[in-house]
Amino acid sequence: MNILDTIVAHKKGEVAARKAKTSLKDLEARTAFSIPARPLSAALLKEGSTGIIAEFKRKSPSKGFIKENADVNEITSAYTRFGAACLSVLTDINFFGGSDEDLAQARKNDIPILRKDFIVDEYQVAEAKSIGADVILLIAACLTPAEVKHLAEFAGSLGLQTILELHAEEELEHICDATKIVGINNRDLKTFSVDIERSLRMAEKLPADKIKIAESGIDKIEDVLLFKENGFKGFLIGEYFMKQPDTPAAFEAFVQKLRAGNL
Repeated sequence: MNILDTIVAHKKGEVAARKAKTSLKDLEARTAFSIPARPLSAALLKEGSTGIIAEFKRKSPSKGFIKENADVNEITSAYTRFGAACLSVLTDINFFGGSDEDLAQARKNDIPILRKDFIVDEYQVAEAKSIGADVILLIAACLTPAEVKHLAEFAGSLGLQTILELHAEEELEHICDATKIVGINNRDLKTFSVDIERSLRMAEKLPADKIKIAESGIDKIEDVLLFKENGFKGFLIGEYFMKQPDTPAAFEAFVQKLRAGNL
């Protein structure tokens, strides 16, 4: 099996165990479940928005730990303070060193939060709502078009927005009315190799009414400005900031340069 297949197989077992431990009714009873979600679309389209979806990630399957003892409160607060449009928080434990608690702690920031995980079941969507997420990620590479439609519509019924992540042209068929925001991942999830040109090559094939996001491999102001010129409104950046010795300072400097480059 490739990396993605391994992760998804493990995730299905993890979800089954979570269901057995905590019922859907228990999730719905949590305080965060009844709090209105903050729309990512509005944050990305707001005039003057950086468009940056700044990610909190301790490790990755391909590189191991990036910043093992990272402080979620310190980093997500800095991301918010210095101009992130949205926070992305990894909640996968086994492969990314994240947790639901990381997202719950980040929720003190008053901007949209993406639950970054491998969602394969509607239980995880309700779970995302219950821990304070505003947005979920649906990865086309591990879902059928029918599953994407079902999960995106279920998310919408809970007030959550969805980012549909694509990384190959054959996945364009996963786009549906319920997927208003489409991300193109420069990283191949089966090999974890990065091709920064992927987003640009696929951009013109997306429906005009979708909000476009570029994901992974972005580490230069020039990349962001180029994507902007090609109609992208969002830029998911995580590893670049997390691998810096001082993540808050690195993010602040990046945003300052971006604004100076005519945001």
